[in-house]
Amino acid sequence: MHLVADRLEKKFGAITAVADVSFTAVPGQVLGLLGPNGAGKSTTISMLAGLTKPDSGCVTIDGVTLGTGADPTKRHLGLVTQEIALLEELPARMNLEFFGGLYGLRGRPLASRIASVLELTSLADRAGDPPSQFSGGMRRRLNIACALLHEPQILLLDEPTVGVDPQSRNAIFDTIEVLAGEGRALVYTTHYMEEVERLCDRIVIIDHGKVLADDSLAGLLASTAVSNKLTLKYDLPPDGVALTEIAQLAGVTQIDLAGTELSVSAADLGTAAPRVLERLAARGFSCQELTSRRANLEDVFLSLTGRTLRDT
Repeated sequence: MHLVADRLEKKFGAITAVADVSFTAVPGQVLGLLGPNGAGKSTTISMLAGLTKPDSGCVTIDGVTLGTGADPTKRHLGLVTQEIALLEELPARMNLEFFGGLYGLRGRPLASRIASVLELTSLADRAGDPPSQFSGGMRRRLNIACALLHEPQILLLDEPTVGVDPQSRNAIFDTIEVLAGEGRALVYTTHYMEEVERLCDRIVIIDHGKVLADDSLAGLLASTAVSNKLTLKYDLPPDGVALTEIAQLAGVTQIDLAGTELSVSAADLGTAAPRVLERLAARGFSCQELTSRRANLEDVFLSLTGRTLRDT
């Protein structure tokens, strides 16, 4: 099933939370939804889930417009909220029975689904224990299990790995990859760029309620003005003549000298690095230490949204 956000807009009084957001989540893929604090992600997720009505625009599932309230189209959706919603003192299995009942599941079908989601989230051996005795990662995994009981074809995950240990994070990643492999469409929000790089087939970056980019990671890296970086350390800093020559080399986009450490930004490290080292050596500057770093999603994100601290 395809989930389409079509020109979504939402205001809260004088504040425009979402101004113009459009994208499509397709079966078998994970779509990463990124943005700084206050960018409009939570409001967008709320509209995708049918919890908040857009002021204009619409959300459709296979061409059917999603409404708020008790819209039967919502049965195709599973929502994993950032805030964990569990009955803390009831055993995990009873939590699943409760949430399954809300979806109208009963008897053997419910028992079968409970067994399936417990296995998928690696919680089968803790089904009789209450969430109050679980680690943060186990509670997150049970939260995901509750959202999967009715076999939704579209899953919305709002920061599902906040505060979890590395083992649980990897278990959640494995679950997401299994779900995508089964043909589900997933929308995934997080502040952890490395998670998006690993999981997401397509990435949508929003800020101030608008879509700034919508592409694969490779496409974003190719289309955004970000550079790979080469860092070189010297006993004596390169002089002005050497720096001018380095700055004029083909492919070099920026140089910065801080003490005896030279930082060189370049479109292609493979061709730029030998040229930089050769030119500096010819000028009598011998490199003592060299490190390189290729541009990544965080570079793209900061290039598009800026580096100003966001607290709201």
